[in-house]
Amino acid sequence: MEKRRADTIADDIEELIFGGTYSDGVRLDEHALAERFGVSRTPIREALQKLTLSGLVTQIPHRGVFVRQPGPVELMEMFEVMAELEAVAARLAALRISDAALDDLRAANAKCREAVEAQDADAYYLENERFHQIIYAQSGNTFLLGEAQRLHRRLRPFRRQQLRLRGRLAQSMAEHEGIVAALECGDAHGAADALRAHVAVQGEKFHYLMSSLRQAAE
Repeated sequence: MEKRRADTIADDIEELIFGGTYSDGVRLDEHALAERFGVSRTPIREALQKLTLSGLVTQIPHRGVFVRQPGPVELMEMFEVMAELEAVAARLAALRISDAALDDLRAANAKCREAVEAQDADAYYLENERFHQIIYAQSGNTFLLGEAQRLHRRLRPFRRQQLRLRGRLAQSMAEHEGIVAALECGDAHGAADALRAHVAVQGEKFHYLMSSLRQAAE
């Protein structure tokens, strides 16, 4: 229960950062946050640790935890690497994925479809994470799995934010179906290209994300 509460608080703090309540460089006070959310400081500390892993905040010894928004160049570079890591995972998974894992991907997609119909971006993202984690694992490469998971955690707040772009949920859902179709027929290059395009930040996705960061900074 405490872990779930910490996860929820971390998501809420993300929203407050993107909404501009806590701007870049602001110190996040544990006591004030505990009062705001009506909890003890333990789940607040856990939530801040989670946000530190994602890189949305940074912890400075003897000073505290501060909001840290990456600049556009740093963010684009991280997404560029993430897209390539996921493309490699998809290429390997197309050759190695089990029938059980394909069933799990279809099940995750079914949940994603329900979230699209409900226009619930948060529920969609939870199943979206499951979808991507299955592909990482099915690459059969433990080192790649670890690196992809680390960068995925780093980009989590920004990937969640992207889903709020009008029409993005339905677009993401269609991309998921294309990825599964390529994996089902063992199309390694097709799966890699589909997942790379799914993750890459370009066009309207880029403009929306930059606008969100700019609003938060202001």
